[in-house]
Amino acid sequence: MITITTTEALSDFCTRARAHKYVTVDTEFLRERTYYAKLCLVQLAMPGEGEADAVLVDPLAKGLSLDPLYDLFRDTGVVKVFHAARQDLEIFYVEAGVIPAPLFDTQVAAMVAGFGEQVGYETLVRKIAKSSLDKTSRFTDWSRRPLTDAQKTYALADVTHLRQIYEYLAGDLEKSGRTGWVEEEIGVLSDPDTYVTEPDQAWKRLKTRTNSGRFLAIARELAAFRERHAQEKNIPRNRVFKDDALLELASTKPKSAQDLGRSRLLLREARKGDVADGILAAVAAGLAADPETFPAPDRSRDKLNVNPALADLLRVLLKAKSEAAGVAQKLIATAAELDEIAAGRRDVPALKGWRKQVFGGDAIRLCEGQLALSAKGTDVRIIEL
Repeated sequence: MITITTTEALSDFCTRARAHKYVTVDTEFLRERTYYAKLCLVQLAMPGEGEADAVLVDPLAKGLSLDPLYDLFRDTGVVKVFHAARQDLEIFYVEAGVIPAPLFDTQVAAMVAGFGEQVGYETLVRKIAKSSLDKTSRFTDWSRRPLTDAQKTYALADVTHLRQIYEYLAGDLEKSGRTGWVEEEIGVLSDPDTYVTEPDQAWKRLKTRTNSGRFLAIARELAAFRERHAQEKNIPRNRVFKDDALLELASTKPKSAQDLGRSRLLLREARKGDVADGILAAVAAGLAADPETFPAPDRSRDKLNVNPALADLLRVLLKAKSEAAGVAQKLIATAAELDEIAAGRRDVPALKGWRKQVFGGDAIRLCEGQLALSAKGTDVRIIEL
């Protein structure tokens, strides 16, 4: 097993990789105690069976620059293959502002190719590569050096089997004419906005049913402070204070350190110092906010006039179309989208692009009374009216 610890060696590997149509990529990282992931290892493999065709790159090695890797990521002549790429891509975008292109995600491809909902890498290794994985090193500390042989073997397996999985899925998609479907899905992964968290928008992740604009204004300021503080200190946002404590603060509106001391949910460390000052300033800003600037809760679904019988029929249709196409239901349409369609909405993802071809077109016809559904045994039949 080759571990690259110098920029020169990494550059040599990336130069050789450019002679191939694709390279498989994976990472190992730690994030339990930080806001941003700490990159601990990068695994790379190009087509081939030699030992030098699959390597480990140690980003913690003194003096090593990942610039040759980032240059490879920018080379549009080489497909960069990942499995469940989102977290890996976020790391590279935060570290260097680069998103590999062109990109192929075998998890997305497997969902399109009939392997089920969010299929795991281990399942694809078993079904396609006809092999197995030793997962005992999965949750080890990847920042410790030296790495054990077991860690290295585990890490390399994440890119060596991926070669066979990619070639199989890419070939299957080409035969079925679904390559464009995967490219459409990967568009979200390739969008830099996917990996940017704006503090002023952090409140939108909160789960609250209140209609109070003042409450939401305070929650917005608290969430923005928490996000900025977590980013600046590079600590998980829940280490600053948790969501339940944030909602409690938005409700009780503390104005002093004594008020903070009465909180049931706020951690002791958050009742003093910079965090306490930030909380009080955020609450004050929310209280002083102009009502015209209050955040508006998303109540669009509250106004849906959903026909429950039609929504149930759409669920049956989705199941039938999903099974016929061999595509995961979750990838075609969510339960919320089915309700929106049943309420008469037409500007939903399930009615666009490849989804319209697989399901959306018939969904609209069902809603308009042009189709009917019947059952024979376990099969659902679509009847033209």
